[in-house]
Amino acid sequence: MGNAILSGVTGLKASQTMLDVTGNNLANMNTTAYKSARTTFKDLLYQTLQFASKPTTTAGGMNPQQVGSGVQVATIDRNMNQGTLINTGQPLDMALEGNGFFVLNTGSEDLYSRAGAFAVDADYYLVDPSTGNHVQRIGTEGLADGFQINTNTNIRIPYDRPLPAQATTSVTYVGNLSADEDDPTTQSLSSGLTYTVLSGSAEVPASGSTLLNSLVQVGTNTLVAGDVFTIPLTYHNGGTASLALTFGTNAGEIDTLGELATGIQTAFTAASSAATVNIQNGQIIIDDSTAGYSLLEVGQMSVTGSKMEFPQFFVINSAGGITSRNTNIQIFDSQGMAHSLGVSFVKSATDTWDAVVTDVTNSVSLIDRRIQGITFDQNGALLNVPTVNYFTLRYAYAPLVDAPITANLGTVGKYDGLTQFGGQSTAAPSSQDGYAAGYLTNIQVQSDGVIVGTFSNGLRRDIAALKIATFQNPYGLDSVGNNYWRATGNSGSAVESKAGAGSAGKVRGAALEGSNVDTATEFVNLIQAQNSYQANSRTIRTANDMLRELANLIA
Repeated sequence: MGNAILSGVTGLKASQTMLDVTGNNLANMNTTAYKSARTTFKDLLYQTLQFASKPTTTAGGMNPQQVGSGVQVATIDRNMNQGTLINTGQPLDMALEGNGFFVLNTGSEDLYSRAGAFAVDADYYLVDPSTGNHVQRIGTEGLADGFQINTNTNIRIPYDRPLPAQATTSVTYVGNLSADEDDPTTQSLSSGLTYTVLSGSAEVPASGSTLLNSLVQVGTNTLVAGDVFTIPLTYHNGGTASLALTFGTNAGEIDTLGELATGIQTAFTAASSAATVNIQNGQIIIDDSTAGYSLLEVGQMSVTGSKMEFPQFFVINSAGGITSRNTNIQIFDSQGMAHSLGVSFVKSATDTWDAVVTDVTNSVSLIDRRIQGITFDQNGALLNVPTVNYFTLRYAYAPLVDAPITANLGTVGKYDGLTQFGGQSTAAPSSQDGYAAGYLTNIQVQSDGVIVGTFSNGLRRDIAALKIATFQNPYGLDSVGNNYWRATGNSGSAVESKAGAGSAGKVRGAALEGSNVDTATEFVNLIQAQNSYQANSRTIRTANDMLRELANLIA
């Protein structure tokens, strides 16, 4: 009877443990990524009343006679099965599909968790907001853009740091340049700069009769007799010359804006490159007198002592060619300022085209504006890309440096860029590699654990990659509360990788993993624990009644 009481006591203890485990499961039925526990039991040592004996020639064998001493808890193990994934819409919520664990650092050690309800702290680090522990990263994502620090594995979300601007270095063109279109265009230039005079306190466009020294663009450091205007000219056929005009009132000298225009027109005519040059609404307008392919141009003008403002380049209003196709695209300088780049493809001969910059907005000088000799074969494929296949710009900020922009026209012999077939011209820029500076506006977590940021300039950049840990025996992990686990000798060391590698699983962004507690199963466990407790209580009561009866007999 003494053994019965002791066995009953062990049964009460085991049932109480089962009830404690079940109660804890039910308490955590809404805990993010909670893994339910299960209680298993084993029997205790046995008292042998009779040992087993083997059969003899005269008697059969006998089984042992043993009386047990009760029960004890064998294991309290975890159900590591996947919980239900719940979409939350919160970009910093993350759930794991697979066997991996998020890695978080306390400042002294790494802990592991399936709960991915993260937030950004005041220093812009990704943390568990309930503990302040830092989420860890792996790989090189975010290093090149300066979002992450090479010596620090904490993940930083750069809401405070701009994505620096990148100057455009190449523009890609695709589409068709018509093989049969014949619509000659005439080269027409304008200064872009409007010369003005003061009328009261207002500026109005100058006319051809306006004295040069009356121009706002001359200012207080006026021209004096003998100052020389130097004007580089390119003729219709490509020949070049440097025109020199002297300021003054003598015959052959100039002192009005109209006389400046006339001097340029006379120089073109003298070189059998007739053009009409006049003043319209304060601008110098130059029209080639011959339609078709033309190289006529005016270069960077200057005057003694830099006493007058001149256009940085002449805008090509219409590019002369057998036919032409105008295009336009937005490009960026190294400070992220936007410029509109106009480029016209002009046909210079059979199967041969030029690309010429017609205009660039916002204080830009043109150093090289024409790519010559783009040719196509008899099948309409690109035959030759000129060795000098770039335009050269110079932006108006110190130090002045040349900024070449490559024109990506396609692959020779293929049809992946420009082509030349019959029909309409459709050539157009498809992309360019520059962009303005931008600030982080939104983040998204990809299935491979890479956190991708969307910036105000429309660009997307990899910010960091989550470090995911797996274990040889995840059932051997030690639960330390706060949804954390610690590695033990029986779990094995953490194997760290990116999501999607091995058994690490994938990351689901804007979602959380729910508890895997099965309420129905836990209610059954409650009943079983209660029944076991009642049965063991009855054992103790019965044994106690028998001992009392024995005591009554003796008395």
